[in-house]
Amino acid sequence: MKKKNKWFHGVATAALLTSVVLGGCSSSEGTAAGNTASTDGGGKKELGSIAFYSPETPDMTKEMGQAFEKLKPGSSVNVQYAGTNVLVNRMIAEKDNPMADLWYGGGGFLPFESAKDKGIITSYTPEAIKDWPEVQDGIKVRDKDWKWIGAEVFVLGFVYNTDLVKPEELPKTWDDLLDPKWKGKIQMPNPAASGTATLLVLSQLMEKGEEPGWEYFKKLVDQMSAMPDSGSAPTKAVAKGEALIGIGFDFMAYENKAKGEKVDFIVPEKTPIIVNPVSLVENGPNPDGGKAFIDYLLSKEGQQKLADWYHIPISKEVQSKTPLTLEKVIPHAQEMDVDWVVQNYDRVRNEWRQKFQ
Repeated sequence: MKKKNKWFHGVATAALLTSVVLGGCSSSEGTAAGNTASTDGGGKKELGSIAFYSPETPDMTKEMGQAFEKLKPGSSVNVQYAGTNVLVNRMIAEKDNPMADLWYGGGGFLPFESAKDKGIITSYTPEAIKDWPEVQDGIKVRDKDWKWIGAEVFVLGFVYNTDLVKPEELPKTWDDLLDPKWKGKIQMPNPAASGTATLLVLSQLMEKGEEPGWEYFKKLVDQMSAMPDSGSAPTKAVAKGEALIGIGFDFMAYENKAKGEKVDFIVPEKTPIIVNPVSLVENGPNPDGGKAFIDYLLSKEGQQKLADWYHIPISKEVQSKTPLTLEKVIPHAQEMDVDWVVQNYDRVRNEWRQKFQ
């Protein structure tokens, strides 16, 4: 576990990628069996129904689907929301009869790396970004075989209630969460269901070593008032005053802050900062529709939609509304051994269940 992959630290993707407008370009490949796309009387292809699995903010993905439908008349986007690990298990169960066309988001790319050998995602190279390298200036921005493509950058940290927590009391490190003053006042997602929390567990086991890492989580779980399945639920609890501190991603805090909630975000001294991807589902019912939606998500219009929801887009041409800049968060980035993650992702999740559920 001591070997570190240099390309996984920093993840200053948006600042380092070449400036390119990622235009939405539908695949010209023939329609696969089961594809619901059709051709209208004028010879223009209608994309039909597109099944979209995502654990990301339901209102955001619904809005993205509606925007896509306006751009592509004859298309219909059906967004299915659940926690990352729930969706992965669903796709595995559906492998002989896939129901989804694309999968977007999962608390970063670790679940996608783990899913590559499970037969649930397949390669797709969008024409507009076909020249993307796998690694850009030491940063991994896509899978080597194009089984996933980074769409944005996430920062894992602490959401806090600005009315209930004084600035001088704020935790600065993950170990600070073990302070007795936070007992019963913190929420984190359930790692058995949430990719957000799975990322936290994996990162701390790598940082501390497995035995000390599990001891850390034994203490941390004892600090929790609740561990909901949804990655965004702790942030909502903080906004309601049901918790003082919530573990989540940066955009979760800023989305709620923009709605007038009394929340803000802290970047821990050392924390995961990673790309969050999109993938085409293997043998999905509408591959042309899935590819077209991936093209849209990586287009300037799709990237702007992510930015409008306080995500840090991967396109340099689109500026997020988030107050965080990549320059500010890069020094906080934790190095992670992705090879170890791929080998241990499922084992760690199962061990979590055995220990804490």
